[in-house]
Amino acid sequence: MTPTKADETILAVDQADLVKVVLERLKLDQCPVQASDLPEGTALVGGAVRDALLNRLAKTPDLDFVVPCSAINLTQEFTKKIDGRCVILDEQRDMARFISNGWTIDFASQMGSSIEEDLWRRDFSVNAIALTFDSHPRILDPTGGMKDLFEKRLVAFREKNLLDDPLRPLRGIRLIAEMNLSLDSKTKSFFCKYSNLLPLASNERIQAEIQKLVEGRWAETAIRLLKEIGLVELWSNKDSAMNLETFSSKMEEIFSPEEFDLAMPLALLTDLLSDDGLNLLRFSRKQRKRCERLRYWKKLDDGKAFQTFSEKDRLKLHQDLEEDLPSLIIQLQRSDQEIWLRRWRNPNDPLFHPSCPLDGNTLQKELQLSEGVQLGELMRHLCHERAFGRLNSRDEALQSARDWWKHN
Repeated sequence: MTPTKADETILAVDQADLVKVVLERLKLDQCPVQASDLPEGTALVGGAVRDALLNRLAKTPDLDFVVPCSAINLTQEFTKKIDGRCVILDEQRDMARFISNGWTIDFASQMGSSIEEDLWRRDFSVNAIALTFDSHPRILDPTGGMKDLFEKRLVAFREKNLLDDPLRPLRGIRLIAEMNLSLDSKTKSFFCKYSNLLPLASNERIQAEIQKLVEGRWAETAIRLLKEIGLVELWSNKDSAMNLETFSSKMEEIFSPEEFDLAMPLALLTDLLSDDGLNLLRFSRKQRKRCERLRYWKKLDDGKAFQTFSEKDRLKLHQDLEEDLPSLIIQLQRSDQEIWLRRWRNPNDPLFHPSCPLDGNTLQKELQLSEGVQLGELMRHLCHERAFGRLNSRDEALQSARDWWKHN
């Protein structure tokens, strides 16, 4: 989300007023963990502070607190007082997560002798901004993150910090996808230098970042960077890529925002990662199948909206991709896109939303059939006939069923 004009001047706001604005936007009074529950020396860091400055917070934002010590013990204590559960994230680094009533709250013990020193160990300047929770709350910004934030620039202020966690370059490009940041040239050189270290991060963490990245509003820009840097080369799709240049500017003219948000993540994920890559990164079986089906039909595209295909194959396409069809439509010719979208939007279109006109119970009763392979074949036949406009009523479907059964 682009900052409003009021937000663009926030760098000039008095410290006390800035704290007030951030606290109002955070709405921490609705959080299950109250400020009074936190130990002295606690600070809120990272994304919540950043997004509060940009006025782009979710209704229940993820919160990251740095506490002086004993973060895991503190989190476990909260589960005794407040309805929720504790998940230990990193026992060695003393990090835990408290989940309660839709809120996700992470606690980590401070690294270094002060919160400022902790901030200097973070990945990017826009994530190294903190709000203290003492008698006089302050915004801490030792690395110049607020300036970078409002100049829309991603900066890794210390090369060593990227080595501390090989996932950080991928996380940085994910932030670009979500916030439309430009990549600082020196930071880009760091990403290129350490791109080969990404496989040292866990597959689950890599998967989570990629899933967020393809859902970002500026994912196309981020994916171009990923490919240029070679960050996900180990898992990448080597087949012909989609033309990302034409997507946002042209697709949004004919796709509704909801359709666009449905179509793009799957299309981009399929374009970015191979089937083997999706498997190695432990994407869910359902997600892998969705990508596999979309990739299969994309490769078969005849450039004529599949009009050269047999009826059987065209029906199979719509059965395979019914829910995900916008991800294929987004890759068709413009004239075909409008026709396909119009038909897909109609829930009663018999080809774009294929179904059997008669259920199994009705067929068993009317034709004195029993369950089995032949009943399934009959229902597939009726679905096919309906999809191509040869059955327009219940009576026509019953007669077609009787004719089919007579000959089979």
